[in-house]
Amino acid sequence: MLSRKPITIAGGGLAGLTLGIGLQQRGVPVTIWEAGSYPRHRVCGEFISGNGQRVLERLGLLAQCHRAGAVYAHTALFVCGTNRSPVRRLDPPALCLSRHALDALLAEAFERAGGELRVNARWSQAKASAGLVLASGRRPQTGGESPRWFGVKAHVPRHSPVALAADLEMYVSGNGYVGINRIGSGEVNVCGLFRAQDIQRTESRPDWLRGGKDSLLRERLQAAEFDPHSFCSVGGLQLKPQRAAARADCSIGDAQTMTPPVTGNGMSMAFESAEMAIGPLAEYSAGRGDWETARREIARRCDDAFGRRLAWARLLQRVMMSPAMQGRWGAVGLRSEWLWRLVFAKTR
Repeated sequence: MLSRKPITIAGGGLAGLTLGIGLQQRGVPVTIWEAGSYPRHRVCGEFISGNGQRVLERLGLLAQCHRAGAVYAHTALFVCGTNRSPVRRLDPPALCLSRHALDALLAEAFERAGGELRVNARWSQAKASAGLVLASGRRPQTGGESPRWFGVKAHVPRHSPVALAADLEMYVSGNGYVGINRIGSGEVNVCGLFRAQDIQRTESRPDWLRGGKDSLLRERLQAAEFDPHSFCSVGGLQLKPQRAAARADCSIGDAQTMTPPVTGNGMSMAFESAEMAIGPLAEYSAGRGDWETARREIARRCDDAFGRRLAWARLLQRVMMSPAMQGRWGAVGLRSEWLWRLVFAKTR
């Protein structure tokens, strides 16, 4: 029996680890290079809304998430200025778990499956090559006068309770948005994405997350005590959709394209893209196809699955952050049950 060709994955986040686990389960030797270590905090909404939960179940990882303390979010609320939506049911509910716990869980599962995980080791070869999959996360925006988007995240510990009207709450303003959700053990995750040029450098990161004066967000978080060890940030984010077929490399997750976080579908897309890559890479590893065929098939699958979803997500972000959402039209739109169902379905 011929030995299988090895796969190298640059990046040990959600997509990279999930792909590594799936390949190891099929007998493919995998090495993951990860610049950081585990456990660690990441800028993330920390909930899985969409098909990603089914990916975890098929790979035997969903039960492990529950054992790690995952909880379900059954309801959602959107706020734009003084306008707010009714509290609506999420169908299906979102799975909420801290990245601090989830990344460590996946890393352990990968090593248990026989994979080689090299932590604190950054993959340094920039050139695309056969057997190399890029899963190194969000690609910084290049060029221009300044980064367009800046993300920051922190946890509120259980001893500092936050009174939420819904399990997931999203607060949108003209310069960005902040999402709040429970992640288990009484903790609350607060994650914001802002236009970098609109951030006042005199404000602290807690002030960015707490929102503007007299806002409902400020009311929610005014007394909240953030865990200083959970603060993390990322800059230079590129939210313009990218087609996988236009790339010369093989990439998955945010390294391929990043969906506007306002959709709440980013984590799911990371898991989905990883699963789509398992079959073609396993065929390549077994010698039943060349690398270019595998790379093109992964790109085709991802573009087919995500193209329309990304277009709707981009439209949704533009609409949600427009001045009209702060006025009468925003009040009407947020209350529309038909519009809610349409957007929820199209962004998943």
